[in-house]
Amino acid sequence: MPTALARPLARLIDELSKLPGVGPKTAQRLAYHILRGTSIDAESLAAAVRSVKADLRYCSVCFNIAESDPCELCSSSERDQRVVCVVEEPLDVLAIERTGQFRGAYHVLHGAISPVNGVRPDDLRIAELAQRVRSGGVEEVILATNPNLEGEATAMYIAQLLTGTPARVTRLARGLPMGGDLEYADEVTVSRALEGRRAL
Repeated sequence: MPTALARPLARLIDELSKLPGVGPKTAQRLAYHILRGTSIDAESLAAAVRSVKADLRYCSVCFNIAESDPCELCSSSERDQRVVCVVEEPLDVLAIERTGQFRGAYHVLHGAISPVNGVRPDDLRIAELAQRVRSGGVEEVILATNPNLEGEATAMYIAQLLTGTPARVTRLARGLPMGGDLEYADEVTVSRALEGRRAL
């Protein structure tokens, strides 16, 4: 039976729809956008995708995505390597860096403990973090995992694992967002804000 969709276009739509957050309709719009663009635009996109797979690697120190090993943050003399901020994903590093407030090092776990989804501590970069702390030089470990069930479980596991090491283990403060109204905040958020209060 003849089809109205040419095979190369159907293949592109199929591949685009495999991306997270991209449904069939969005994949079709993206595919037709690429089709209507110039050959140069299409080649640039293809080259960028190839480069991501060929030119990037994980830093052997912090496990962030990098072009070099160790990465620029780990090899920078301007970063305080004694303070390590532990995050779940590489995108979390970008979020913290955007603040311009943190001048330490990072450690990327590449996920969070989630028994429901079959993610165990051995599936993450937790052993490497423990080795990094035990090898000396780390004075503080900031646990910046997400404030959800999996993130809390991961933070608790790491805190227990690092008990007895010379490093001080801290957790990011949680509470009310800027610009938010107290009356609309949930009970857990208000409770955490009360617990994390500080002097002015």
